[in-house]
This record gives sequence, structure tokens and C-alpha cells, in this order.
Amino acid sequence: MRQNTVKAKWAAGETTFGAWLSVPNSFSAEVMAHQGFDWVCIDMQHGIADYQVAVTMLQAIGTTDTIPIVRVPWNEPGIIGRMLDAGALGVIIPMVNSVEEAKAAVSACRYFPAGARSFGPTRAAYYAGSDYFGDANNQVACIPMIETKQAVERLDDILSVPGIDAVYVGPADLSITLGLPPGMDNGGAFEEARVKIANACARHGVTAGIHANASLAAKHAAAGYRMITVSGDLAAMTAGAARDLKAVRESAPVSGKPVYS
Repeated sequence: MRQNTVKAKWAAGETTFGAWLSVPNSFSAEVMAHQGFDWVCIDMQHGIADYQVAVTMLQAIGTTDTIPIVRVPWNEPGIIGRMLDAGALGVIIPMVNSVEEAKAAVSACRYFPAGARSFGPTRAAYYAGSDYFGDANNQVACIPMIETKQAVERLDDILSVPGIDAVYVGPADLSITLGLPPGMDNGGAFEEARVKIANACARHGVTAGIHANASLAAKHAAAGYRMITVSGDLAAMTAGAARDLKAVRESAPVSGKPVYS
């Protein structure tokens, strides 16, 4: 089976950097995957992609060495199984707030006896290899999200659930449940929770991940996070277009009259 190089890097203690895909388009997904990120994540929760277009995005990502991850809409075994069968090598699972929900997430990602995933890797067997079944439980990354005050309070219990490879912090929702405005880098209670999560992950041998941007990557890596989102298709497109327009408006004549030397 194809090796999940992201899990191999985590096992070696390396930090991985990824990109977020919100635009439902296979070509933009292919372009992002060709930039050299360790992984790219198709966002089916707050992004615009549905199942069918997500499959085409997985096919496009599959032309590169970048590892394809999907954030599913919810902690529900049907969609988790479908995205794994479509070729995702990792799933980010929203709003995991208890041991029971963490166990359900793991069960949906693993074949018996480690879980209850149904067998039928329709595309995954082509993308990841015809021997998919034999190593899928080891190569697929199960990544519950820690994004509420409730989850942080139960952190050690959640991280004790066998089969969790990483957790992924959602800063906006975590901030909201801590009584703060949504944001990526709130101080106070959010900062305490951010450090607490990284330290707990280190104790339990689970990779700490977080939704972020390039300006926050060094700070998160220093705290022990080894799965860090540093870019995204929508954010990069917006920032690039705004930058180009600003540069032109500041340098080009706006009167429409020719400039003579």
C-alpha cells in the first residue's frame, strides 16, 4: 500500500505543513498539491465541495506526492468511510468532545478488529494500491478536532483512546466556547488551551495539529505542533488579487490620460 508520508514524518518527530482547500475545483486542488506541501486538506465542512467534486479533487491531488486529507462534515461513519474509500489518507473529524465521540471517530476509520469500517475501497485500491486492506489501518490518519472548552476539559481522556493519530485544533470555535471572538491567535484562555493541548499530545504520543497561517507557523511549531496549516486556496487567491490591485492603483495613472515624456 502507498505509504502515508505525513504519518511517517510524525513518527520521526518532524513538523508537517499543509494547505486548506475550500474551492470546489480539481484544477485548483492540483495546483495547490504541486506546490510541495506535505498534505492538503479538502474542507467538506465549511468549504464549498460536496462528495462528487471532492472525489475529482482527490484524483487531482493523486497526481502528486502530496498526501490527501479530507475534513468531513461531521463525525458520521458514512461520510468518513466514503472519503476513505475515495482515496483520502486522513480524515479530520469536527467537534469531537468526548471519549465516546473519539471512539466513534476511530471506529469509522479502522477495519475490524480495530474498528467497524466497512470494506469497499473503490478508488482507494487504485490510488493507494491493490493491497490496501492489509495496511490501511496503519496508513490512514484519524484526526479528531479539539475545538471546544468541553473537549479541552476532557483532553487526557480523549487522547487516551487508541487509534488517534493526531488532533486538530479549530481556533475559531475554541475561542468562541472560551468566551472570546473567533480568531486564530487569541490570547488569555485560548493561549492557555493552545499550550495545554500541545503538552497533552506530547504526553500521549499523539501529533498536535492546528488551523493557522504562515505568520503563526513558527509560534505553533515552537509549542510542539507538528501538523500546521500554513496556506489555503481561497486565502491565497484573495490575498494575491488584493495585493496586485493595490500595487497597480498606487503606481498606475488613474486619469486615463496618456503620460508623455
